[in-house]
Amino acid sequence: MSYSAAMRARLSDIAQQAEVSEATVSRVLNDRPGVAPETRQAVLTALDVLGYERPARLRKRSAGLVGLVVPELDNPIFPAFAQVIESTLAQSGFTPVLCTQTPGGVTEDEYVEMLLDRQVSGIVFVSGLHADTAANHDRYRALIARPLPIVMINGYAPGIAAPFVSCDDREATELAIAHLVALGHRRIGLITGPDRFVPVQRRVAGFRAAMSKLVGATEAEVGELAELSLFGVEGGEAAAGRLIERGVTGLVCGSDLMALGAIRAARQRGRSVPGDVSVVGYDDSPLMAFTDPPLTTMRQPVAAMAVAAVRALVDEINGHAAPNSEYLFRPELVVRGSTAVARPAGGSTRQRPSSVDPTVAVPA
Repeated sequence: MSYSAAMRARLSDIAQQAEVSEATVSRVLNDRPGVAPETRQAVLTALDVLGYERPARLRKRSAGLVGLVVPELDNPIFPAFAQVIESTLAQSGFTPVLCTQTPGGVTEDEYVEMLLDRQVSGIVFVSGLHADTAANHDRYRALIARPLPIVMINGYAPGIAAPFVSCDDREATELAIAHLVALGHRRIGLITGPDRFVPVQRRVAGFRAAMSKLVGATEAEVGELAELSLFGVEGGEAAAGRLIERGVTGLVCGSDLMALGAIRAARQRGRSVPGDVSVVGYDDSPLMAFTDPPLTTMRQPVAAMAVAAVRALVDEINGHAAPNSEYLFRPELVVRGSTAVARPAGGSTRQRPSSVDPTVAVPA
């Protein structure tokens, strides 16, 4: 078959696959005007499906690789951040490289070495070691000195010349306490993670301030009502159990998963939620509207935070220095079914402990 005959056969295949004319295929392949965007995309998709290589002029050039380092994917808030960050990077022409840490697996530093080997244009860190006051932050200063643009989400470390994007954890805790106080609760507990993390320190500060201002709690009382535990359902359950035994009627949690653990702990002790104990989560991660009861929580503005972080990073990559400061985003109180008016003293509605964990009930 001659070259021209082979070319006609190829055009015919593409036209048939895309359900357009051969003339339209020819215009797309030669990058000529007069073709609707959806038709152009149909032709390009047909090329890919049939295994033909796109002409060089039609290949989308990648602006480079960008690393995205997240702690883990068990907590649904991290996949939510990753999804928005990846799509926003792609819109700017960058190819994201997702690095997920797991306990005992690849460390943040090891991921950074891999990303440097791939010659990434920048790195986004989500809830990384920059949020840990016990960690050595010279690792980030070394990256900036290369120079390599970086941006940090949720956590702050002074002396690092990079943009930081965080949800206002102190304000989130104060808003949650104010919500419970408005419902008549006075003995309110705080459940959150280890105190070496910056977001935890801010939540504790917000708890102390709100309990002192709104309830008149003393320093000693506040100390008795704050329980630091491991992040996650199990940590929330253990901490909530201790606080419920001390007579709290409201619980403010450092994550939605900890809040689910708190609901489990309440039910195991025969308490109803929100009848006896009101529970407030943090994040508003996916499916929290479908838990039993639907979870009242402090919503992180994930989309706005992720877009701001990517824009700051892209500006840095393009040589337009972003301000090296922390951008704080306001949380939003989302009221659902896990909080209610406090019962009068002696009005408990104790339940028989159940062997079934009803914390999550997603409707079919």
